[in-house]
Amino acid sequence: MEVTIATARPQADLDLVQRHRYGDSEALGEVYHRYGDMVFNLAYRMSGDRELAADFTQETFLRVHRSLGRFHGRSTLKTWIYRVALNHCRSRLSRRRWKPVPLAEESERGGPQLVDERRDPEQRALSTDRQRIVEEGLQLLPPVFREAVVLCDLQGLSYEEIASVLGVRIGTVRSRIARGREKLRVLLVKNSGQSL
Repeated sequence: MEVTIATARPQADLDLVQRHRYGDSEALGEVYHRYGDMVFNLAYRMSGDRELAADFTQETFLRVHRSLGRFHGRSTLKTWIYRVALNHCRSRLSRRRWKPVPLAEESERGGPQLVDERRDPEQRALSTDRQRIVEEGLQLLPPVFREAVVLCDLQGLSYEEIASVLGVRIGTVRSRIARGREKLRVLLVKNSGQSL
């Protein structure tokens, strides 16, 4: 009998949860290794601020540590962690009033620079400018649409996974993604003066 990756990952996740329940101190480290970047990327896309995203990631994994023993596998560990992270981001962001730092300013403050050496300097500059415009557009979307677009287009979750994370029906996910993309397109055209 051949084990597929699709069935192997949930079983491996359940094994990690079981190890955590029995006090294995390395289990949470493995969970973080698997899902830490995913949580950071989500927190960054939702907040628009790397420092806040790092804080949210740490706080999310503290919550995961406290609650992991109550995970029973009704969803995948991945979608459960997304739900914990998204709920934490919502909670923290609803209490804060701040203006996200545009990516251009962040790079001037010494933020990490991801450079694709395969592109010439002009292509890299255009790509960076487009990325900045998209990031700023995302911050202007209403949260329900930003969440759906980020989870689908930037995090790569399926509609079923997004429905599980958000606790809504797949039809609602489709609607939010479509409306979010359209609102983002309008914002990008308005802010960049270009058609997309």
